Amino acid sequence: MTVPVYLFTGFLESGKTTLIKETLLDTGFNTGERTLLLACEEGMEDYDDDFLTKTNTALVTVDNEAAMSYEFLKKCDSLIEPDRVMIEFNGTWNLNSFMDVEYPFDWLLVQILSTVDASTFEVYLNNMRSLIYDQLLHSETIIFNRCDETTKKLYLRNNIKAINKGAQLIYETRDGQIVELGDDEMPFDLHADVIRIADGDYGLWYMDALEHPRKYEGKSVELKGKVIATHVDGIPNAFVFGRYAMVCCADDTSLIGLLCHYEHASNLIPKDWVSITAQIAVEFDEEYQGDVPVLYVKQLTEVLPLDDELVYFN
Repeated sequence: MTVPVYLFTGFLESGKTTLIKETLLDTGFNTGERTLLLACEEGMEDYDDDFLTKTNTALVTVDNEAAMSYEFLKKCDSLIEPDRVMIEFNGTWNLNSFMDVEYPFDWLLVQILSTVDASTFEVYLNNMRSLIYDQLLHSETIIFNRCDETTKKLYLRNNIKAINKGAQLIYETRDGQIVELGDDEMPFDLHADVIRIADGDYGLWYMDALEHPRKYEGKSVELKGKVIATHVDGIPNAFVFGRYAMVCCADDTSLIGLLCHYEHASNLIPKDWVSITAQIAVEFDEEYQGDVPVLYVKQLTEVLPLDDELVYFN
């Protein structure tokens, strides 16, 4: 039986313990499975006996970085016989070194989650840049907590995307409410004559346009993507434009596409990469059962494929 391993990274007092406790108390996640919790640092928040009993969790405290070896993990596995493992990693330890440590045979690392105190991120970045990057480089999900109206969410996003463009970013207020990027925090100018979408922002723009199509109605946009199909049933002079997003691995992808109206659509070649400038219209889609953005192409040029063709959604 596979034993999933969840690795939590981040500096001391960044909210790792709180996140772990909330996760284990979630009945949608925890239905009585035996959890091995390796706690590699001690913060203000702790794990009391009532919590450990209620969540069927065995707590093992690790004080020494060198102790996190295959032999130690194997011993924990034999003694506890866990159904899953959670590791609260020490924010001052070398995560890259730990990533090279071999796990017991049945253990499988399934997710790396990181917590960041948004109110202190800039200070840490200015003084311990390499250390904070080490903690966040491999993360699949990064939670910026303690956000308020003064938080520069775009600043946080840009610094993370520079080193880990595949990470999902979540912004939380001090009371745990999730907040989204506002229009003035988007990495593209919604008020420009032509909204230019950078290659790495395709997913963010696509989701915003799909969720709020009327916001973009009548606006012009410039972006790159692939010619997916040059024939659309029932619609003359149209093609499907888009890119692929990773679902769970690089071999499992899903099309993130848009319908484009273009008078020379039949001359296009599937799989070619193009840059288009188009006007956005909003039309009802039968399959989606709602309004969706549709592109009316004004200009199209062939371009070289992107170095990284996958789409990331934030």
